[in-house]
Amino acid sequence: MNVSAQYLNPSEAARRLGVSAKALRLYEQRGLVAPLRTAAGWRAYGPLELARAGEIASLRALGLSLAQVERVLAGDPQDLGPALAAHQARLEAEGARLSGLVQQVRELRASLAAGRSPQIADLVKLGAPEPAIALDLPWPWGGERFELRDMAPITYIVGSLGSGKTRLAMALAQASPGGRFLALDRNDSGPMPATPATEAALAWLEGEGASRSDALSILIAAVEDPERGALVVDMVEEGLDEATQAALVAYLRRTASAQRPLFLMTRSCAILDLAAVGPDEALLLCPANHAPPMRVAPYPGARGYEALATCLAPPDVRARTHGMIAMRHPS
Repeated sequence: MNVSAQYLNPSEAARRLGVSAKALRLYEQRGLVAPLRTAAGWRAYGPLELARAGEIASLRALGLSLAQVERVLAGDPQDLGPALAAHQARLEAEGARLSGLVQQVRELRASLAAGRSPQIADLVKLGAPEPAIALDLPWPWGGERFELRDMAPITYIVGSLGSGKTRLAMALAQASPGGRFLALDRNDSGPMPATPATEAALAWLEGEGASRSDALSILIAAVEDPERGALVVDMVEEGLDEATQAALVAYLRRTASAQRPLFLMTRSCAILDLAAVGPDEALLLCPANHAPPMRVAPYPGARGYEALATCLAPPDVRARTHGMIAMRHPS
């Protein structure tokens, strides 16, 4: 096949659709889209393939698993009702938040019109709200003040061995309203009763190709706990194979909210695919030199990006360092 201007390679197609090239490969593996092949064997996406991939991406944005997408595309609408209800709830929550901000601006404008000057503090809150989390950093830092101005639905915490990321994670859980820290040894959490929400989540994950396990069940039970506030997870990939990690991230992205945020410690690029980081996600790097933790923008060239990227590795490489700990020599 001769590739013309209307045919795109996977990277170009992914950019056009607003998804990652990894997502396109996953669609192909599940038989949902079949890219063409050039004479040299390279994948190519023409208008029909782009249209189908766009349909899949749109259905995924509604919260459907790949298995559910497959059924919907085959003409079975049984999964649409719950997905649309959940999507409506997310839109209503965001609408309520924006309505509150609009009301604040309306009141300030009314004060101005009546000849009353607004309080500076009220104006500041509109442009720079109070920190969502503020704490004094534990060892290995020197007690520096650390603040998160906004609370992303998902925040990834990344750092090399010995960077202090576990201590930061525990401090974040303690400083967050209703915060909970899920330790590396998931069994320390005790037995987690099955609920309709956890069973529905696990079924969704299995539809994405995840393998059910105790580690996954305990993690999902903690995520779905209706009483929790912020949840901080130590090495979220612990005990999960690569397919399960990819399915888990897809699930968390569709369910996480700023009202019940997730902090995920990770060193797995299956969990944190830097090319797929969305606007509702944040990156925190704990530098190896014990400089204070820093927010990192998710694009090459940003401050801290390369250092963060070098901390990530595929699950099979991560498995080689399983159980390793950083030792501090006595001074």
